[in-house]
Amino acid sequence: MPQRDVVSWNVLISGYVRCSQFEDAINVFRRMQQESGAKPNEATVVSTLSACTALKNLELGKEIHYYVVNELGFTIIISNALLDMYSKCGCLSTARQIFDAMPIKNVICWTSMVSGYVNIGQLDEARDLFERSPVRDIVLWTAMINGYVQFNRVDEAITLFREMQIEWIKPDKFTVVALLTGCAQLGALEHGKWIHGYIDENRITVDAVVGTALIDMYAKCGCIDKSLEIFHGLREKDTASWTSIICGLAMNGHSSKALDLFTEMKQAGFRPDDITFIGVFSACSHGGLVEEGRTYFNSMRKTYQIEPKLEHYGCLIDLLGRAGQLDEAEELIENIPKESDEIVVPLYSALLSACRIYGNVDMGERVARRLVEIEYSDSGTHTLLANIYASTDRWEDVTKVRRKMKALGIKKAPGCSSIEVNGNVHEFLVGDASHPKMKEVYSMLDSITKPLSGLEEIEMEQANPVAEIS
Repeated sequence: MPQRDVVSWNVLISGYVRCSQFEDAINVFRRMQQESGAKPNEATVVSTLSACTALKNLELGKEIHYYVVNELGFTIIISNALLDMYSKCGCLSTARQIFDAMPIKNVICWTSMVSGYVNIGQLDEARDLFERSPVRDIVLWTAMINGYVQFNRVDEAITLFREMQIEWIKPDKFTVVALLTGCAQLGALEHGKWIHGYIDENRITVDAVVGTALIDMYAKCGCIDKSLEIFHGLREKDTASWTSIICGLAMNGHSSKALDLFTEMKQAGFRPDDITFIGVFSACSHGGLVEEGRTYFNSMRKTYQIEPKLEHYGCLIDLLGRAGQLDEAEELIENIPKESDEIVVPLYSALLSACRIYGNVDMGERVARRLVEIEYSDSGTHTLLANIYASTDRWEDVTKVRRKMKALGIKKAPGCSSIEVNGNVHEFLVGDASHPKMKEVYSMLDSITKPLSGLEEIEMEQANPVAEIS
């Protein structure tokens, strides 16, 4: 093209952005600056900022911001684009400055700001902005609900969803998917069933996206038959829905069925992705299928050109560890291509756990030393090592580990569990006394344990009648 005006440059940049070819969009923008006398306008800036946001290219984003301040001037569209870029790149202070300086704010900028605070876990600040927003569309409601879900505050997500219904805001599939995801995380089956009922009553289409969320929720709540029912009832399936049911079956101990469906998935023409293989390896691990696991692992690169990630190595380490093939697991960890030793810490921790199960003290000590060498030594490492010593009656070594933990100020992280009662999810930490009904909880615990203690005394007396006579 002999003459290129700003419109022709904009068409090319926006075309690349729409096709998710963000690097190409930025390259064209650079060429426009270097080769053309055409000055970037609002459309140029907005499209290029979209590319910067997708690539987290904060440096170019700041450069464009400087150009806007000195050459172009702000419009609500440019301000929204800058606000979105800064918030998604984690620069909330700059995003907030732009937001506060905007004379007119539309629902898009309110949503960007709320989402920005959600992404860094500042939910109270996000909720404050949400409440102040003069207009709330479905995207803003969903952003706030999704924030609560991300940080396991599912009860608040459900409460907000009910407020949304009162205001006659019709949810879309992304809203119900967010809620179902939260229910899956906490195993909140009753909440999940209620949302499923809402989907049916309001005729929200159960497409592959919603179906996958339902499959995942029921599987993680232990209702695998319901997951299978939903899966087989889907009119259209995609890789995610196949993956969800395979992972669900594996998680619930149905290894053979999971691998059968993996075969069906391939026969139906669906290409497995990296998450699918995590489900496959989980099935092999629960079923003790070591040789099959090795075969599937090797097929990732050879057949599907998928480079194994740390999670895949972790699954294979778990499989080998459960089968007692500790030497092979250790060798595999040593040969993993890695930029730093820190990334293999979870794998060494899994191997250390297997050493405890099989009483392999020598390897357990070696792995624990390796974790210390890479400057990773948490309570789990010391606790596992102490348990390994205890399993072989090396009580002096157990004492040494405990003393070392005390000297280093390392404390065992308290366990956490959750339970759903009458539609409410309750979380408990070991030794926690902050629950509002803790007195009633301990009272109930006493009423259960005291009769059991009495039974134990009776059994001891029956086992030792001489003591009773004396």
